[in-house]
Order: sequence, then structure tokens, then C-alpha cells
Amino acid sequence: MNYTPVLEFLIDLKFNNNKEWFHANRERYDEARESFIQLVQLLIDEISKFDMDIKNLTAKDCLFRINRDIRFSKNKEPYKTNFGAFIAAGGRKSQHAGYYLHFEADASFLGGGIYMPEPQMLTKIRQAISDHPTVWTQLVNDKKFAKYFPEIVGESLKSAPKGFRSDDPMLKWIQHKSFAVTHSISNELWISGEVVAKLVNGYKILHPLNQFLNKSVIK
Repeated sequence: MNYTPVLEFLIDLKFNNNKEWFHANRERYDEARESFIQLVQLLIDEISKFDMDIKNLTAKDCLFRINRDIRFSKNKEPYKTNFGAFIAAGGRKSQHAGYYLHFEADASFLGGGIYMPEPQMLTKIRQAISDHPTVWTQLVNDKKFAKYFPEIVGESLKSAPKGFRSDDPMLKWIQHKSFAVTHSISNELWISGEVVAKLVNGYKILHPLNQFLNKSVIK
């Protein structure tokens, strides 16, 4: 599929982020959104071959709205300048680890894991890392994983979390508040004809992290 029209729509939206322009270009938006929906469904179909947790999802379960919530924001632009989807058991609002796609001109990325989990879930993940240091270390130090996802994103504590020892060998990991990773995508990928294959490859590399996190929070 050719994603150039999607990319071009998002570029134009960046420079015309107002309701008048959007409504005048509603047909372009509808076509771009439909292309993105089809892409997400293709990804669900491919990811479900190695992650059965998401096999019953549909793309619309996973899509985020393009309208921005401007009620409490200083930025009053009415629309996001990206299409986004979170593929995880339960859909876009899921607390499970999953697979994220962010399609935005000059700022696209794929990613996943769990971003800012609720306190009870966060404690479970930290405990799993502390209890299974070898499994976690092998996972994050795997050559493919470390090259593709070089860091865990988000904030970290400066001291040991409550309930954990300051001399825990896994302290640098359990200090994290999130367990999410990202990998940048160039504009060129969207016009390359290799979109699905490249994205699925990245999600396969991500899969062991999601497995570890989901097993941790389901216990």
C-alpha cells in the first residue's frame, strides 16, 4: 500500500491546524485514516502469529482519536498531527504491555511496553525484575534488542523504591517508573513498500519485553 497520501495529509495538517482547513480537507482525512486503519489491521494479523494475546483485536479497538483534548492545555490547536494506535489485549486503553505505532511527518516511531503503569502494576514489574535478574538482563542485553531499543524511556527514581533494598543488584532497572521503548521511523519508510515487514520485524524484537511485563502483572 502507498502511504504517501497519509504522510502528505499529516504534513499539511501541521501547517494548517484549524477547524476550517480540516473540514475543507475532510475527504483527505477520511482516506488517510482508512489507510492507517488498514495498516493497523495488517499489523494485528501479523503480530498475532507470535503474540496470541491480541488475536481477537480489530484496528478500531486500537486507534486513538485525532482530536486533541484542549480543555487543560496551553496548546489550543484542535488536532493531533499524527495517527496513533496501541495494539494490546483490551485495545488502546489497555494496561497490558503492547505495541505502539506513531505516524507523524518527521517524528514517526514504533514502540511498546508499559508507560507509567499504576502503582500496583509498577511494583509487580519491579519485583519480577528483582526476582529474575538473569532473565531480565539477558532480555535487555540481547544484541538485536539493545541495538533496536537502546534505552528504557521515561523518568527514574533517584533512590530505591519503597519495599526494595538500596543494594539490590537490579536497582538501576527497578528505579524506572516506566518500562517502555521506542524506535524512530524515517519518512522514507512510508514510501518504501516495506512498511509492514519493517514494522513487524521491530515488534518481534519487542515481543520478549512485552511477554516479561505481562507475565509480571498478571501474577
